[in-house]
Amino acid sequence: MASDRIFISLFFLLSVLACAPLCLCTGYLYPEFYDRSCPKANEIIKSIVVNAVAREPRMAASLLRLHFHDCFVKGCDASILLDSSGSVVSEKRANPNRDSVRGFELIDAIKSELEKECPQTVSCADILAVAARDSTVLRGGPFWEVPLGRRDSKGASLSGSNQNIPAPNNTFQTILTKFKLQGLDIVDLVALSGSHTIGNARCTSFRQRLYNQTGNSKPDFSLDKSYSAQLRTRCPKSGGDQNLFFLDFVTPATFDNSYFKNLLIYRGLLNSDEVLVTKSQQALTLVKKYSESNEAFFEQFAKSMIKMGNISPLTGKSGEIRIHCRKVNG
Repeated sequence: MASDRIFISLFFLLSVLACAPLCLCTGYLYPEFYDRSCPKANEIIKSIVVNAVAREPRMAASLLRLHFHDCFVKGCDASILLDSSGSVVSEKRANPNRDSVRGFELIDAIKSELEKECPQTVSCADILAVAARDSTVLRGGPFWEVPLGRRDSKGASLSGSNQNIPAPNNTFQTILTKFKLQGLDIVDLVALSGSHTIGNARCTSFRQRLYNQTGNSKPDFSLDKSYSAQLRTRCPKSGGDQNLFFLDFVTPATFDNSYFKNLLIYRGLLNSDEVLVTKSQQALTLVKKYSESNEAFFEQFAKSMIKMGNISPLTGKSGEIRIHCRKVNG
């Protein structure tokens, strides 16, 4: 594990050096950003996340998802946290987020403590990035140094949320296209999909696979029949929309590579999971690789999280440091 951390740190350093000329002009992200301005920032975030996940293990996956849904819309700028107010139309109302994305109160609690320690210093966007990392580690996943220095947006994009966030019923090509639009590739797609090793999904997000996958009133042929029968007991043709199901039914509370092993026996819960093994040979090869090596999965997941966290951050004098994560300042 020590060698993994050294490798990941070296990867980050090389990434920063590679973009150094641009960074000198616009500001850039680095793990030590708050070492002087708010040295206890990481400690405060971690302590609150630890307590929250201890109370409710599901919160770990929720915090990971918040960061993901934030970064895929206008970059990692905490736009997902804004409530509707004035000219801001909240992303929380978007189809991928409504009645689904959660953890906002926990982010509020973290921000409140940070404001007491170092007022208007730590951004909500950085809170999301660190909380996602801490959540992963708490469930047994890899550690990585989180590059910091993001600032918060002054607006949100409801349309961006509806258009850019991959949906459970998207085709493989649509999902890959949405990743590529963010500067991510197929390796990132497969590795980051591995976050489904923890967390839950609602019946409504995969019901079509059980009853009407292609509009012919038949179930998805790529879904294991016994697993499908088990799912139908709690996910009927109508009703039960909000019933929750583990994304990884083998080790649902542990961050590991069981998710990939499930895919290979056609027991991926969401259509967006199963297409990784049925619609792309390259993706299938990666799924097999990660299913055989937890170490390989962890190493790539950490790299891809760093890469995702670097999607179009606001730095320097762009954006602001919100006092309250739910609303813009002033």
